[in-house]
Amino acid sequence: MIINFHTLRHTYTTRLLEANEHPKVVQELLGHRDISTTLNIYSHVMPEIKKAAAMKLNNLFEDVIKTKGNHS
Repeated sequence: MIINFHTLRHTYTTRLLEANEHPKVVQELLGHRDISTTLNIYSHVMPEIKKAAAMKLNNLFEDVIKTKGNHS
């Protein structure tokens, strides 16, 4: 297996996004002029991030429902 700079950069960026690093930070680290460049190239990582965000929102709603249920 040959690992070149492009492969290393792509893996580094993918792992940052998977670790929930803010895309703006990733953009700046990569030196992309525009965040849309970063997001367009690495959009394959976004489904996992979207799923995690949906779970967070679900948990917030569950907490609200539990809290309201305890005050009734």
